[in-house]
Amino acid sequence: MKEVMTKFEIEEKIVAMLKTVYDPEIPVDVYNLGLIYKIDVSDDHEVAVDMTLTAPNCPAAEFIMEDVRQKLESIEGVKNATVNLVFEPEWDKDMMSEEAKLELGFL
Repeated sequence: MKEVMTKFEIEEKIVAMLKTVYDPEIPVDVYNLGLIYKIDVSDDHEVAVDMTLTAPNCPAAEFIMEDVRQKLESIEGVKNATVNLVFEPEWDKDMMSEEAKLELGFL
């Protein structure tokens, strides 16, 4: 019998996977940029992610969101992934991790 992953294990895998998604114009992943606002894993392992973009008119928006969705759905144990684009609260550079700020020269 295959062991079922816990929601926490799936969330860890989601975070690791989100760290492989990059805005083509910025050398930092979407997670460390602070673009991921919420990760929700339901009891039946459906994933919903609320994310934003560095700018509402980001030309790569569709590409980034589809990349996130496909990568999340590739995680073992995830049945389905929904990516919701939100602009509240508005993103600003203070939401970035220290690592991202260092990489982009904000520190």
